[in-house]
Amino acid sequence: MEFNPSDHPRASTIFLSKSQTDVREKRKSLYINHHPPGQLKRKYSSCSTIFLDDSTVSQPNLKYTIKCVALAIYYHIKNRDTDGRMLLDIFDENLHPLSKSEVPPDYDKHDPEQKQIYRFVRTLFSAAQLTAECAIVTLVYLERLLTYAEIDICPANWKRIVLGAILLASKVWDDQAVWNVDYCQILKDITVEDMNELERQFLELLQFNINVPSSVYAKYYFDLRFLAEANNLSFPLEPLSRERAYKLEAISCLCEDKYKDFRKSAKKRSVSADNLTVVRWSPAIIS
Repeated sequence: MEFNPSDHPRASTIFLSKSQTDVREKRKSLYINHHPPGQLKRKYSSCSTIFLDDSTVSQPNLKYTIKCVALAIYYHIKNRDTDGRMLLDIFDENLHPLSKSEVPPDYDKHDPEQKQIYRFVRTLFSAAQLTAECAIVTLVYLERLLTYAEIDICPANWKRIVLGAILLASKVWDDQAVWNVDYCQILKDITVEDMNELERQFLELLQFNINVPSSVYAKYYFDLRFLAEANNLSFPLEPLSRERAYKLEAISCLCEDKYKDFRKSAKKRSVSADNLTVVRWSPAIIS
């Protein structure tokens, strides 16, 4: 039985599977032309210097996370199924344009470039001051929508699908939610009524399932990092400074203290005689 990756942490993300064909072709081309990806730019740690990026699962790097999400959306559009899946009216940009400028007749024929998707997402995130975590949740909602509604993201609907996912993610994830009317200030030609209807139908298609377990969030974060590495979009590495080393040590000690408190409380917890279990700690043997 196949599980929905936006609900189950063990199911592979859709964007990663859709990117595999292109990644293999890129690697084959680089191998044939004798140009290993990022060979000259890659930094390696040594005994004297440790290189780390500033992105963690709890505090991702905003710029590169948005770049990775845009790349994932790009692969969704490029490698979409061509089995004639329906195009829902609420996401059709011809029926619900985001600007007053005339929609080109071939608006549904040309796939957007990754840079175009990145600019669209970056504009919304910058204007609404959204966080990198919100970008990851946006991708989760997008894949959940495609799975639940059994639709594909394509040139005709990608902007409104992404907008709906960002709108919902910003309200669920961020403490200071952005109102629908605020998006109307960013996208000048869209009405509040259209935004409300987009949000309502998006929620209905998700079956009002807006829960994102921490395990699913972490899976999407690390799959995005894997996608970045495979596409030579590595997060920027910086030498580990003394100040940052102290900060990492302090965070590690804090987590260790929390784990000790949790373990103590777990030992004190009462259990019934029927389900009595004894925790046995095996002594370490150092030879």
